[in-house]
Amino acid sequence: MRKRSLTLRDVSEASGVSEMTVSRVLRGKGDVSEATRLKVREAAKRLGYVPNQIAGALASQRVNLIAVIIPSLANMVFPEVLRGISKALEETSYQPVIGVTDYLPEKEEKVLYEMLSWRPAGIIIAGLEHSEGSRAMLRASGVPVVEIMDVDGEAIDACVGISHRRAGRLMAERILDAGYRKIGFLGTKMPLDHRARKRFEGFTERLAKGGVEVADQEFYSGGSALAKGREMTATILSRSPKLDFLYYSNDMIGAGGLLYLLESGRRIPDDIGLAGFNGVELLDGLPIRLATMDACRREIGEKAAEIVLAQYSGEVSEGEILIELQPRLAPGDTLRD
Repeated sequence: MRKRSLTLRDVSEASGVSEMTVSRVLRGKGDVSEATRLKVREAAKRLGYVPNQIAGALASQRVNLIAVIIPSLANMVFPEVLRGISKALEETSYQPVIGVTDYLPEKEEKVLYEMLSWRPAGIIIAGLEHSEGSRAMLRASGVPVVEIMDVDGEAIDACVGISHRRAGRLMAERILDAGYRKIGFLGTKMPLDHRARKRFEGFTERLAKGGVEVADQEFYSGGSALAKGREMTATILSRSPKLDFLYYSNDMIGAGGLLYLLESGRRIPDDIGLAGFNGVELLDGLPIRLATMDACRREIGEKAAEIVLAQYSGEVSEGEILIELQPRLAPGDTLRD
């Protein structure tokens, strides 16, 4: 037999107080003594009773969910962002609900449509580039919208992230200062990853100012992976053996490249240097430290959730809020001093 759902009456009978009082306690409303609150909460916990939020949502037209829309869960970048969001929400009644787009504009539009149909309290969405349909839905949502990870573009409402063009320029400057001149780039097929494209643009612009061009490039599609990094590194060096630096669009493929070079007996960073991007924890387990740049992922998640909460509560009015965080370069052991 199917179990009967628990009701307020069950909690009322178990705690010895009226259903109205139980309702007030569980909603955190009304003037109820601390002793009564404790009695009701203990009874509800003992029974395993969970309040039905749908009735309240029908009245307010909002649920206590924050829609979080990201391109990937396979990429190690975004779980760290989610940790930041969860930390900011853990002392509140709000919960994040995740949608994944696989970097596809049409899928982002579908995920956003489904999320908005539940009337979330706010939206946190990765990136600034969206389809016209998605932008229209975000503008008309009537809730706080925070675009994250990137500040190089026009935001719909609030925006938290780093400048990826600036990150690319900073890395190029550091590589040139170290004396490298024959530079290869390895990364994603950038029409799918706007932030990687912007880093590459900033990177090549700064190299050009120093009179240097990217000597060779190797691209891939699919999730970041150690195996892919090894494969790409072997391919580009077989084609261009005189390269003295390899810049990877993310740490995962950079780590694969590092392992390949170590197994090949290359002297790092003297014969060849290399660097990745994101500063993921995986790097702590490598034989030597890969040069990288911290993209402030957890901080981005925390600040985005804080903006949603502040706007939803009326502490901060909706409007243009821009928080630009500064990426930090860690030279590790793969970039000459």
